[in-house]
Parts: sequence; C-alpha cells; structure tokens
Amino acid sequence: MVAKKLNIFRREKKPVKVKEVVQKIFEACNDCNFETKTDTLIYGNWEMDVKGICTTFMATVDVIKEAAQRGLNLIITHEPTFFTGNDRLDWVENDEVYLKKKRLLDEFGISIFRFHDYMHMTHGDLIYKGLIKELGWENFLDNTYERPHIYRIPRVHFKDLIDFIAKKLDMDVIRIIGNTDIECNNVGILVGGGSLGLGSEEMPMIFMRENNIDVIICGEIYEWTLCAYVRDAAAMGLNKAMIVLGHERTEEFGMKYLVDFLRSFIKEVNIEFINSKEPFTYYIKK
Repeated sequence: MVAKKLNIFRREKKPVKVKEVVQKIFEACNDCNFETKTDTLIYGNWEMDVKGICTTFMATVDVIKEAAQRGLNLIITHEPTFFTGNDRLDWVENDEVYLKKKRLLDEFGISIFRFHDYMHMTHGDLIYKGLIKELGWENFLDNTYERPHIYRIPRVHFKDLIDFIAKKLDMDVIRIIGNTDIECNNVGILVGGGSLGLGSEEMPMIFMRENNIDVIICGEIYEWTLCAYVRDAAAMGLNKAMIVLGHERTEEFGMKYLVDFLRSFIKEVNIEFINSKEPFTYYIKK
C-alpha cells in the first residue's frame, strides 16, 4: 500500500530538446565570447526530443547507422556533414549522395549539431586535450607557448616515437618526412588543418624554428610548405622530422573525450562516442 502511494508522486523525466542541449553546451563554453556560424544545427529539428547523444569527428553514413542502432538520435560532429566547410547545400539539391544521406537521417529521425569553433576555443582547446589525453602527455605540456602545441617529452628515438603513436592511435600506416635516425624530445603538434598555417603558410615553419622543434606532428599538409621545409632541413643534416597523421586521427580523440565534458552538465540522456575511423585504406606495392 505504501509503495502504491509513493508511485503517485513519481514524475517522469521531462524530455530534453535539441535546443536545450545546445544551449547547455554554449553555456559551458564560458570563455568563448565570439559569434560563430559554424557551430549550429546542420540537420534536423531544434524541437526534437533527444533520446541519446553521440559524439564523433564526422557524421558519416556508417556513424549515422551506428548511432541509430544504439538509439542515439542527436549526433554532435566536429567536421562538416555535407562535404563543404560550411555545409552549403546549394550545389547538392539534386545530388544522389546528398539525397540518400538525407533520407537516411529522416528515416532514423536524427539531428546533427556541429561543434567546431567553440570546441577549439574553449578550456584551452578540447580537441588538443583529447589527443593529449590519448597519448598520455598531459604532464609534458610546455606552457610558454600561447596555444597547447609544444610538448617536452622524455628523450626518445624517432622510430620508437613512431611505434608509440601508431599503437596509441590505432594506426597501420603513418607518413613520415625527414631524418628518421634522430633522438627527439621537443615535439610540436598542429592538429587538423592547423599544419596548413591557418591563413599564414609560413606559420608552421616559423613555429618549428622559434621553438626548436625536433619533430612536428601534423594533421593535414601542403606538400610545398612544411613538408618541403622539413625535407630540406633533414637533407642538410638538421635534426628535423615530421609525422603526418591526417585530419581525422589528430581530432577524433577530442570527440572521444568530449563525452566526459558533456556528461558533466548534461544528465538527462545517455552520451556515447562513435569513432568515425580513419578514412583511408592503403595499397602496399608487393
């Protein structure tokens, strides 16, 4: 009888909507004071009830299917969904790939929110924090630089560093440039497109020079800038090398550890990570 009476006072949790989740995220990024057109709802409905959230580097078709299988109907992605930097749709209105992907999202009832600019600009850059946590390098950060790019790791042979990174980031193939027979301890990291210079082609080279970087770990590259600089430096006997991991492998782990950040202030629904995985498979000549 007592149990029945208590049931009268039980209240079901009020569903949380997409707009409420996004508002909570913006409020948590309290050190961001700029407007962004990038961090917005890319697809779906602001008023949709959120049943579960997944974080991922990119909302690929495989990620969408896995999210639906897990019962997660809000995808928080770091990178675009519809193939251009700002998810422009004017060129894909009659495109078969876009239309099939759109139908898939409609079929599963999934909304997609892009969390990019604020993620890079809040709490010291959450993308870097995720990658560094995956590598276990939290205690090696050199705070003299304004962004979290320099790590003074224990001295290690370059080949051992490559093995370590391949195991930590689950990579079968890593591209390297420069002198592979070196000892190194000053490591620079430029995730994603940061190694392209962010509007200043010479920035990565100046960064290496001014901070006495032995090895630079990069996301994407132009082959005529940092790649050529490190290649020539090594050819002249300088202690320089470069590790090219790709955009996805340098930023995916930020989305993995975003789950912990979101769980600290979003309590209404389950939050999980889905790995969008490295986009490339490799042909190895026999």
